[in-house]
Amino acid sequence: MSSGGKYGDLIKKAREPENQKENKPDDQKGGKPDDQKPEVALVEQEVNLCVKVPISLRRHWSAEAKRTGVTMTEVIIEALKARFGEPD
Repeated sequence: MSSGGKYGDLIKKAREPENQKENKPDDQKGGKPDDQKPEVALVEQEVNLCVKVPISLRRHWSAEAKRTGVTMTEVIIEALKARFGEPD
């Protein structure tokens, strides 16, 4: 038996440079598709908006958002724009 144990030799072989993949899998490739890349002039820094609410309300709202296929962010932004509008 080798000194690396049952899987030691296998691990060593996998670590050899010729056994390493150069490309990332499709699900790990970085960047956004061209149709989703924002225009440079239109990009504004995003910040967090933290609101404390009772956990029961958050659970209810979160479930309803998922059920209807929207995000909480979309709902909150829509409500704030409806109430206060947007800057000129």
